[in-house]
Amino acid sequence: MAAGGPVVVVGAGLGGLAAAMRLAGTGREVIVVEAADVPGGCCGTAVLGEHRVDTGPSVLTMPGVLADTFAAAGQDMERWLPLRRLDPYYRLTFHDGSRLDVVAGADAMEDQVRALCGPAEAARYRRFRGLLGEMFAAEWDAFIDSDMTRLRALARPYALARLTALGGFRRLDRLVRRHLTDERLIRAHTFQSLYVGRSPQRALGVYAVIAHMDTVGGVYFPREGGMHAVPRAMAAAAEKAGAVFRYGVRATRIETDGAGVRAVRLDTGERIAARHAVVACDLVGAHGAGGDGLLPEEAADWRLRRPRFSPSCLVAHFALDRRPDGQAHHTLHFGREWRATFAALEAGAPQPDPSLLVTCPEYHGPDDHGPGGAGPAVLSVLEPTANLTGGAGWAALTPRLVNRMLDRLSGLGYGDLSATPRLVFDPPAWRRRGHSAGTPFALDARFTQTAWFRPSGAARRVPGLHFAGMYTAPGVGVPPVLISGRLAAERILESTP
Repeated sequence: MAAGGPVVVVGAGLGGLAAAMRLAGTGREVIVVEAADVPGGCCGTAVLGEHRVDTGPSVLTMPGVLADTFAAAGQDMERWLPLRRLDPYYRLTFHDGSRLDVVAGADAMEDQVRALCGPAEAARYRRFRGLLGEMFAAEWDAFIDSDMTRLRALARPYALARLTALGGFRRLDRLVRRHLTDERLIRAHTFQSLYVGRSPQRALGVYAVIAHMDTVGGVYFPREGGMHAVPRAMAAAAEKAGAVFRYGVRATRIETDGAGVRAVRLDTGERIAARHAVVACDLVGAHGAGGDGLLPEEAADWRLRRPRFSPSCLVAHFALDRRPDGQAHHTLHFGREWRATFAALEAGAPQPDPSLLVTCPEYHGPDDHGPGGAGPAVLSVLEPTANLTGGAGWAALTPRLVNRMLDRLSGLGYGDLSATPRLVFDPPAWRRRGHSAGTPFALDARFTQTAWFRPSGAARRVPGLHFAGMYTAPGVGVPPVLISGRLAAERILESTP
């Protein structure tokens, strides 16, 4: 047994799995405790008739971060999880009937913009694309890929000065409008702010790097099994490296003494002695109330006492007999309204004219008839909505929003889906699946919940207690969550070599 006993990882989501893979890859004894019967956490799965549908993220960017995680466990990702790059990354359609395919390569993308917006805007786009690359380079090492629990992370004068010069601390909408003039192209490079729970008018310009990640870096997808294939492959690789998984078991309390973590209690009555625990689940839920949660009282964090949550979403999965002809994997249908939709979200109300993200994989899994769309397909439709803090009456609101979505889809050319088998997730459903405030997007990325201010301080206040997942730094999204697991593992390895 390694010094300090096993490391207990609470939660087999992507953050917990990343930490487990890296720790097991160094020979550390690792026990992963997961309340569900399968790995995945937010990257989950559900059954719809003969189909399995993904209930978590559908956008996978920066596959190198994932490949590095497998390599840390001594494994080749391609063997466990072959990926393919989508073409196009997205298809963007606008209310005037025009569309823009986001494709690979600066020249090809400039041609797309020229055809839609004209040569002058194409030239502006090419310069803006260069700016996105500069911002990404300035942010990556200093803020995204860095441990925000360390004091030295506070001292980044050059990076801060560089980001300021590039416009990173302007509002995102203003930053993009300084460089682009076509409203459609502006929307194409600002809608990503919803990933971090902020409108383009309120999000900082630093979040333009999200547009760089998916419109420049590319969007990927597992060749088989959908997005849930990612945690399944990660868990299998972690087990091969020596990690032990306990499914269907819930951690109920992390015990501490004067020296830090000493044990993790389970709902089975067991007590696992450990000097390190990685909490990779919903941190607000883990905090509990009155000191009765999973986390010890000394781990209390003001960000968890008064959290500001991201908006939620309404997602409807439809089981189709066949994939629609010419359908892109990801299609974003922009509504006519823009600012009003974000204002409604901030007010806790339904959007008056929401944009819809429609995902229809070319090949989802073994129950399909292979690539090419000849067999059955799943059409997943996401509409941003308010979370549960607004007090909306969802029992009546959800059917109304679903009917509006059906009408909108019919008008967009998807046909009458009202009688099609479907599975719907609304904010109350997300809460039943363990997401605080009924949102699967955790905390929003306002300044006081970004970087150093993200809940992570317990990693220093309580020796042996570490956070991973979307509630901690760097934040929401597959690459940031994987990085959070790596940072937690590195802190453990540095403290107990």
